[in-house]
Amino acid sequence: MESGIRSIEVNPAKLTMLFKKQFDLCNVKPGETIAIVSDLGTRREYIEAAFAAADEIGVDIYEMCVNMIPGWTKVGVPTIGKCKGTLDALLASDMILIFHVPLFASWLRTVMQEGVRVQMVIDAPDDLEQLQSPPGLKEAVLYAHGVYENTREIHVTSDAGTDLHYTRGEYPVMSQYGMADEPGRFDHWGVGLIHTFPDEGSSRGTVVIQPGDIVILPYCRYVVDEIRLTIEDGHITSIEGGLDAALMSEWLKDGEDFEGDLDPYAVSHLGWGMNPQCRWDSIALFGDLPERSRAASRCFPGNFLFSTGPNSQGGGKRNTRGHYDVPMRECTITLDGQLVVEKGRLVDPKMIVPRVRR
Repeated sequence: MESGIRSIEVNPAKLTMLFKKQFDLCNVKPGETIAIVSDLGTRREYIEAAFAAADEIGVDIYEMCVNMIPGWTKVGVPTIGKCKGTLDALLASDMILIFHVPLFASWLRTVMQEGVRVQMVIDAPDDLEQLQSPPGLKEAVLYAHGVYENTREIHVTSDAGTDLHYTRGEYPVMSQYGMADEPGRFDHWGVGLIHTFPDEGSSRGTVVIQPGDIVILPYCRYVVDEIRLTIEDGHITSIEGGLDAALMSEWLKDGEDFEGDLDPYAVSHLGWGMNPQCRWDSIALFGDLPERSRAASRCFPGNFLFSTGPNSQGGGKRNTRGHYDVPMRECTITLDGQLVVEKGRLVDPKMIVPRVRR
């Protein structure tokens, strides 16, 4: 049974059609093998729809259900590899359809390096329909990827007081446009964003998270009072404010593995959203269940996605549990002095994608 403000609005019978369209977007071809990685909390109707869609295309498909329920707050859980043969099986597939978050887990990098594409599905049925990659999103994201990749100095400001500087080049730019359509590609159905990990020690300045910004991980809530962060040498050195600052402080503190552990306080991936199908007000519309916020709140156009903690997904050494994701509104982003986002609005026309009414 659905809980929250609204019930499911998409006809459940359309799920097979949606999965068939997603497989087409992922360039799935007859004769290929899809390995489903599910868990004890996966919606069974998603598995059934994937099986039916694969039959329509002529694809071999099977399910591997792991004996755990990875949570939205447990990034880096090694669901694959501990059980003998699981990694070997996935390496032999053409595409993995995974129904929980594999990010920051070492096995994900292994399969991607071997050319296996990985499609993550972790959002509600309505969002699978509404947020599915619209025409032009891939091109816009890849263009932004190239611009970011050729950038050295980034400056982020806001009227609320954010004044953040960082450099990039040590770690790769990562981009997602909603479909795992090429060998070795990971993507998340419903998103559209780019990000990278700043050079070690380069982040400095002030980040002011203001009311209306979203803590998408771990809490799935709108910020209600200002959080003021001081950042020096790539780490948060001060967290000031009220309730939201206390929540952030407690979560990062809980992520410490030993006294003086600084990894939870490190600045992690930084980037911005571009999917016109995603909505800032999704939590207000649909409630704060994580399933309704994972893509919609993360990728609305022009947000600045600030995060803390791990950087192993980009090749770094941090695997801390102290991960915090905050899509921020009304920020201005300049890349080597070039304005790309102004007060929360994309200004580079090649990054702007028309919204599709569904």
